[in-house]
Amino acid sequence: MIAYIYGKLEMIHDTSIVLETNGVGYELICANPLQFQSKLGEKIRVYTFHYIREDAQILYGFQNTEEKMLFSRILQVSGIGPKGALAIVGTAGVNDFVVAIETEDEKFLTRFPGVGKKTARQMILDLKGKLATEFGVSAQDSEAETNVLAMENIQALEEALEALRSLGYGDKELKKITPKLKQETNGKTDHYIRTGLALLTQK
Repeated sequence: MIAYIYGKLEMIHDTSIVLETNGVGYELICANPLQFQSKLGEKIRVYTFHYIREDAQILYGFQNTEEKMLFSRILQVSGIGPKGALAIVGTAGVNDFVVAIETEDEKFLTRFPGVGKKTARQMILDLKGKLATEFGVSAQDSEAETNVLAMENIQALEEALEALRSLGYGDKELKKITPKLKQETNGKTDHYIRTGLALLTQK
């Protein structure tokens, strides 16, 4: 198992970063690659989860061991794959997720992409009573309001991208402007659409 990689941050893509160490470039799939933007060109340590299946071997990267551990625990839940687990880690803090599990907050859990009531109940069933002790979190530690806003921003961005597609813009064009849109803090669908149109029409 590869616990972490220490190397020079060479590239940042929409869904991954590339670390070079000893002449080898490792692509790490991350929830929020832009969080490493300030470290571009520098040597950094990124904690990794090595996911292996019959047709692929994928390295997932995390800023700290808590995010990595949460990812691995969520991945153990029936019905949750790496993409879903990564989306949860990327949009909710460790504390907030653990509190939601312990308090059986289905409303909070179903805000994550691809998580319906059935999956939320399965997560509660599989994880309640385990994460609180492991992460040292109590129900008083929640910062849920902040993370709910973050998830609402993501939903608004997805709605804006879909609207831009309906206007005739292709995925290749939208992929180029998505990193800049993610830096916007307004969080409203119409704002993302206006900003996207401005970026797309720049010469």
